[in-house]
Amino acid sequence: MPNIIKLPIKLLAQNAPIRSSQVEFYDEIRAQGGVKDVYFSCDKTYVVAFYRKQLDANDKDRLERIVSTYYPRIFDGTAIGEYWREKLYLPCGIVDWNGKLGVIVPFYNKRFFFSGIPADYPYIKNGQEKDGKRFASAKNMNRFVPSDQKGTWLNRLHMCIQIAREVRRLHAAGLAHSDLSYKNVLVDPVTGSACIIDADEVVVPGRYPPGVIGTPDFIAPEVMATKGLKIDDPNRRLPRIETDRHALAVLIYMYLLNRHPLRGGKVWDTDSAKDEELTMGSKALFIENPIDSSNRVKVDQLGKAELPQGDPSKLPYSICGPYLKDLFNKAFIDGLHNPSLRPTAQQWEDALVKTADLVQPCQNPNCENHWYVFDNTRKPKCPFCGTEYKGQLPILNFYYKPRDKYQYENHRLMVYNGQTLYKWHSNNLVPIGEKTNSEDKKPVGDFHFHSGQWILINRRLPDMYDVTDKKPVPIGGFVPLTDGRQILLDKSQGGRLVIVQLVKN
Repeated sequence: MPNIIKLPIKLLAQNAPIRSSQVEFYDEIRAQGGVKDVYFSCDKTYVVAFYRKQLDANDKDRLERIVSTYYPRIFDGTAIGEYWREKLYLPCGIVDWNGKLGVIVPFYNKRFFFSGIPADYPYIKNGQEKDGKRFASAKNMNRFVPSDQKGTWLNRLHMCIQIAREVRRLHAAGLAHSDLSYKNVLVDPVTGSACIIDADEVVVPGRYPPGVIGTPDFIAPEVMATKGLKIDDPNRRLPRIETDRHALAVLIYMYLLNRHPLRGGKVWDTDSAKDEELTMGSKALFIENPIDSSNRVKVDQLGKAELPQGDPSKLPYSICGPYLKDLFNKAFIDGLHNPSLRPTAQQWEDALVKTADLVQPCQNPNCENHWYVFDNTRKPKCPFCGTEYKGQLPILNFYYKPRDKYQYENHRLMVYNGQTLYKWHSNNLVPIGEKTNSEDKKPVGDFHFHSGQWILINRRLPDMYDVTDKKPVPIGGFVPLTDGRQILLDKSQGGRLVIVQLVKN
């Protein structure tokens, strides 16, 4: 049994979950990162991570500011602050031990550790962290992850929503992660959850030089292209919010498509190190760039485990829907070498939420992905297994009234049996995210295929009105979803009108 170490806490954040003036942990390294050794507390509610090397004055000051200023600012004791506790793992305290500085970090939620894995499974063991790298590439997913741990495509979409939301919160606080990658994101595709870890590397852009430049695959091209310059060279590009935006776009692309957006078939230099520097730096080129095809994936060079996801001709980025396709273009074409044009975390979050409203279940019970985005055709089919949709398919087109007439919002909701309607669907002023209150999280309506027709049952909307038949739809009543039917969901400010579109196949 390892010894128990007891140390006084040098600095503890306001609102930290620790209710003691000291830490108690086992003298046993349980995990190691690039720069830290990790020890578990005796009650397994937090870890203590000690830096192996001495930190300079800048790094010490940066950590103290994270603990004393940014931690209490984000986890401010309100319901919104509590929302972030299982999503952003920032240091909440600082300790010294044997001349080394350590940070205290709350223990991750148990959903981010594997469980239910058979004892003889060779690749994953129970209790291992669900680091994002396992789920980001086709090779890792197809070879090493059990099918019951992969989640569905919709769950992975929800993971991306969580990541974008968490990055948005860091950026709103004035922080950049500096090493945002699948190494520092834990995910759970089974529940659609994600959290950001190793947040002791976050920087206040312009105030502290970062200790790292990022993880290969996620380093922004301008950082990669100038990494050989001295740290104080005015032409040197360092991690900041704009570089986080590049890493965020790469993460979303990889989790949804299981391939890297810049690793194609183009060879820039015969020297592998120089080729890597150019591929991810000054010569970076989107593998699906519609104008320049020189970096297309060479499918004959892919291994069996990398297919079909690794072949963009089979699963192009357009399968992610119009909102995400537009942002991928902005991230990997317009903004690839122009950081100011990269989509913000808020834009990614908005596009991902709208995309979640566009998904529909695949009618093939054996489809591994289970869900796909409606492709806006008369004969929609699942891009993953090729199964065509059969039957009537209702789509709700959202309109709102900013002034004297309703305008289309470029927002739609797919209908399927058991699909639910929420307050944020009925009114565009109702937030979705950390500001959604418990009352607004309750469904206000649901959809069913009943007696040969699709219907919307009103559960909690007092103002629902069938504009087409000119009659109210009382709570507990229903309205049929026929082609062209107009339904007012909410007559208050921000209330939406929907127009039904019915696809028959």
